[in-house]
Amino acid sequence: MLLSNTEYVPGHNVTRHLGLVQGSTVRSKHAGRDFMAGLKNIVGGELKGYTELLNESRQEALERMQAQAVQLGANAVINIRFSTSNIAAGASELLAYGTAVVIEAGH
Repeated sequence: MLLSNTEYVPGHNVTRHLGLVQGSTVRSKHAGRDFMAGLKNIVGGELKGYTELLNESRQEALERMQAQAVQLGANAVINIRFSTSNIAAGASELLAYGTAVVIEAGH
C-alpha cells in the first residue's frame, strides 16, 4: 500500500475516493522512563525513552490506519497527517489519518 502525506501521487491517477481512514493508539508514561527523563531534565539531552515511545506509537497508528484502508479496498492513503492529544494525566493519544483511495499508474 502506498502511503503519502501529499494530496496526490505524481505519476498516479486517483480513480476512487473511499473516504477518511484513521488509526490511533493511547499510551501512558512508564515510571522508569519518567525517572530517566527527570534526570535528563537536569543535565539536558535527548529523552531517548520518549523518542522510542513516540516512534512506536506513530508506527502502530499508521498500521491501524492502513488496516482500515485495506478493509475499504484502498491501495493507497494520501494526505496523511498526525495529531496528538492528552487523554488523562500521563496518557496521550497519537492519531494518524488520511484519505483512502484507489490509484492506478498514469498514462
